[in-house]
Amino acid sequence: MNSEQIIASLKELVATGDAPGKILTDPADLENYGKDWTRIYAPNPLAIALPKTTEQVQALVKFANQNQVALVPSGGRTGLSAGAVAAHGEVVVALDNMNQILEFSASDRVVRCQAGVITEQLQGFAEENHLYYPVDFASAGSSQLGGNISTNAGGIKVIRYGMSRDWVAGLKVVTGKGDILELNKDLEKNNTGYDLRHLFIGAEGTLGFITEATMKLTRQPDNLTVLVLGLNDLGNTMDVLKTFQSGLDLTAYEFFSHEAMGHVLAHGQVQAPFETEAPYYALLEFEATSDQVMDSAMSLFEQCMENGWVLDGVISQSETQANSLWQLRERISESIAPRTPYKNDISVVVSKVPQFLQEIDELVAKQYPDFEIIWFGHIGDGNLHLNILKPEDMVKEDFFEKCQQVNKWVFEIVERYQGSISAEHGVGMTKKPYLQYTRSEAEIAYLRGIKHVFDPNGIINPGKIFD
Repeated sequence: MNSEQIIASLKELVATGDAPGKILTDPADLENYGKDWTRIYAPNPLAIALPKTTEQVQALVKFANQNQVALVPSGGRTGLSAGAVAAHGEVVVALDNMNQILEFSASDRVVRCQAGVITEQLQGFAEENHLYYPVDFASAGSSQLGGNISTNAGGIKVIRYGMSRDWVAGLKVVTGKGDILELNKDLEKNNTGYDLRHLFIGAEGTLGFITEATMKLTRQPDNLTVLVLGLNDLGNTMDVLKTFQSGLDLTAYEFFSHEAMGHVLAHGQVQAPFETEAPYYALLEFEATSDQVMDSAMSLFEQCMENGWVLDGVISQSETQANSLWQLRERISESIAPRTPYKNDISVVVSKVPQFLQEIDELVAKQYPDFEIIWFGHIGDGNLHLNILKPEDMVKEDFFEKCQQVNKWVFEIVERYQGSISAEHGVGMTKKPYLQYTRSEAEIAYLRGIKHVFDPNGIINPGKIFD
């Protein structure tokens, strides 16, 4: 079939049922839906399918198998590993129009959603029902639930609440063969063989399409309070974490460098938390449920000051101030975006973070002294974001080429520390050449085997994770 025939067939497939979908071929739509937040690969999809039902997704998959048409699942396209990029004439299947909250059970504390539901939409629904969906990150206003699950997204609350995986009670999926599967049926206990739900979580859309998800909810946190601390040394991040965890249950523990905060302040929408400058900063969040908890927090803060780990600090006195302090961390990506940052999303065991970070920082500074390095991340769960900013006088192609060499050095250190080359954003295309730094050859062989079982013709998100 030629391109025109494929597009005509796609239009027929999604026009079925009471809720017909759409096929888009306008160049602006191809550009928009064919990419994610990476800037490395030029989007080049054949067409954009916007189905409205699971059955329409199934029809698309069966057609793709019969005609060897590659399909790329697309959520909110906020990923940073090119997992949702269509660069080779694929058909993008975007779930934007499958965005309904379908069913809610207050007694079970679960909500069934279509995969295109926006993260913030689910958070708002939970709040309206006096409950809480705790998986949270800066892209919550545009990321979609299906994409979050497909990358097992984490974010800023992992230290307390875990990853997306921990909140998935059940899934409806369309496999790469075109079968519709109901996985786990929302059960809390179900020990009847392999839990296929967990294969689709984190699979980056390479096994099929998540079309519905039943998500767990929990109680709302009480009086979330934020501390921002200026740290004397990178190693003090672990001293402070250990001290506060001895007396409090933290809901978040973030860090960022002085250089990162400088970009946020220069952006003009946030004020410095205090006058004292520090090489690193930590942001802690906890539930101040009583005066006793607040007294404990202040006592721990004073202990850190006395030990010389903390140079200065501020604690929120209201929800508004807490939100303002969070902006110091959450606006970092936005503030450095104009500098075309090359991003790495890496992780190690929490206790190894300071030494690990220091080693990478020294290596990049030695090899490329003209590159500005911005560090921030979820240090409480071992997840660091390394951002290398493009010098203004360097063309993008040369910059990315040099960063590829940086990758090799960085991932060699990751391998030595037995860490992960991708803590949150998946492998996609950008991390594909480096998968062996985190996974053994035997593991990768099993991953390929699983892929072949669910997608024997290789038509679902080909070229992602591995070739």
